[in-house]
Amino acid sequence: MNGTPRRGANDTTSGMPNGNGAHDFDFLVGHWQVRHRRLKERLEGCAEWQEFEGTSTLRPLMDGRGNVDDNVIDLPAGRYRAISMRSFDPAKGLWAIWWLDERHPHQLDAPVVGRFEGGIGTFFADDQFKGRPIRVRFLWTDITADSARWQQAFSEDGGRTWETNWVMDLRRADAT
Repeated sequence: MNGTPRRGANDTTSGMPNGNGAHDFDFLVGHWQVRHRRLKERLEGCAEWQEFEGTSTLRPLMDGRGNVDDNVIDLPAGRYRAISMRSFDPAKGLWAIWWLDERHPHQLDAPVVGRFEGGIGTFFADDQFKGRPIRVRFLWTDITADSARWQQAFSEDGGRTWETNWVMDLRRADAT
């Protein structure tokens, strides 16, 4: 796998009628080391970032039209686990992504929904944060065979302005 292109978000068929996006997350299959940067306080005007490590392991499901990853996140306050689940709707050409956190085991976050275009995955949801309505955006960028970047941002004004509050830089664990 080292340096070998993977089918997925950078595939020229991604988002096209025959390569309708169903394999856009294939680049993420496998084991990853994750470097996290997260704002200490979100939507509070905070400029202080926390940095910490983690891992992620993704496996495909439903012939590649779904997947789940197991995340170990080493926050400064302590380690926890979470999963993200993704499923692809071929009729709409859209992915949905859900987050389930072991600290809140019966709370499934609202799915972010979107697609990859030009090698960038953009996903949105309407949600709540501390009782306030927000818009959530996930971005998948800088995708190679051995690395990728994910960013989360919140908007309190319907998407006119965004505060990026979490960045993950992923490096393939078995890459040399």
